[in-house]
Amino acid sequence: MIDRIHPIYQMKTLVEHKFSDFYKKWMAQLEDLLELLLVAVKEPPQEPGCAVAAISKVTAHHKEYYKFKWAAAHDDVLAFFSGPVWLSPLETAHLWITGWKPSAAFRLLRAACGGAVTEEQVRKIELLRVRMKAEEERVEREMERLQVAVADRNAVEMVRGKAAAAAAVGGFLGGLERVMKMADCVRLRTLKGLLEILSPMQSVHFLATNSLFQIRVRKFGMNIIETTNLAS
Repeated sequence: MIDRIHPIYQMKTLVEHKFSDFYKKWMAQLEDLLELLLVAVKEPPQEPGCAVAAISKVTAHHKEYYKFKWAAAHDDVLAFFSGPVWLSPLETAHLWITGWKPSAAFRLLRAACGGAVTEEQVRKIELLRVRMKAEEERVEREMERLQVAVADRNAVEMVRGKAAAAAAVGGFLGGLERVMKMADCVRLRTLKGLLEILSPMQSVHFLATNSLFQIRVRKFGMNIIETTNLAS
């Protein structure tokens, strides 16, 4: 019965299967890293050694995610755009071009640090926010341009035949991969930019809040699936 209820339990392509396994392990490791961050939060601000070590491990964990994601997307980019089977519907609802929206990080930052930032940090954060918002919009325009180009090309390829249609599909998939990487780079630049502005202890609070949000959305989304399955 479960196999007929939600794609997360259905037959997967090779890429979907490999990435589903990777993501499950990656999220479990994120929970372990959250514990490390919560320990670092309790350290005295004047002794940031534990915080710096935790930040390094968490950022390395995120870099590992994108490295694996890009390799998988090169083989099957549609798996990341057409309702990823490794995500619950709740997680999918939070997606912006295959991942988290960079501007959301600034809202989480406010929740994590509140007013515990200096005026100079506020100025730098606002400059970064404006710059990342502009990059978000650039990615969205590129996505729209790709969709329009495909729509225009489809009308032409209907006349030219199968070979031309196959070439058009290949071009579209390559375009999707490029846009996905553009969006991911904005995410990475946002994360890097914020960590450069924040102190080690502020960074720990931010990363802990960000990780906790991701973990809670994951668990709540999976619980919804399980509850729906039991009720069916």
